[in-house]
Amino acid sequence: MAEGTDPAMSERRSAVRELGAALRELNEAAVASEVDSATLREVADRARELVAPLAAAGRDRFQLAAVDDWQAGKRLFNPAVGPGNPFAPPLRVEVVDGVAEGSCTLGLVHEGPPSYAHGGVSAMLLDQILGHAHAASAGAGMTVRLGLRYRRPVPLQTPLRVRGWVEQDGGQRPQARATIATAEDPGAVLVEASGTFVTPRPEQVQRLFGRTRSASGRSAD
Repeated sequence: MAEGTDPAMSERRSAVRELGAALRELNEAAVASEVDSATLREVADRARELVAPLAAAGRDRFQLAAVDDWQAGKRLFNPAVGPGNPFAPPLRVEVVDGVAEGSCTLGLVHEGPPSYAHGGVSAMLLDQILGHAHAASAGAGMTVRLGLRYRRPVPLQTPLRVRGWVEQDGGQRPQARATIATAEDPGAVLVEASGTFVTPRPEQVQRLFGRTRSASGRSAD
């Protein structure tokens, strides 16, 4: 049943997004805070009190979140695009004419060098957008190679534009390419990437994901 025709699932996904947004605010406030030590410890104690209600019903690594739809590619806790993940920016992606266009703003929680994004966060965003581009052009696949060139540092607290597309170079595997730039100056590439993707064979899918199950307990593959 689609989310739009299942009121209970729609409500749950809405709640997941709301919690994710609130925790992103908390994360950002925590890494930006310069309050005194007593206040930090007070907030830490209050945060710990919130763990038990959430942990009352949990899942392990082999169980998909109830709000996820594996077949449709809906992953609300994905660390790059998942609105329920407090670490995710989250990257918002649209595919237009085979080109994946993403937008996000990174915060201090993503900081590497002072005032700039950690290089691993840039790699995560590029890997994600490459996956969207490959899925639009050649179907879903898994990254087997990811190459990056860091041209300039990626600024924090600045709207970004992340683009991905697939080039057919005559080889056996199409090459997916992606860039990060600021929304203000999309022509000035900050980081660029190329990736190679493969579609796993059924036996590989079984080996990798055979133990994965849906919230109902059924195999997710």
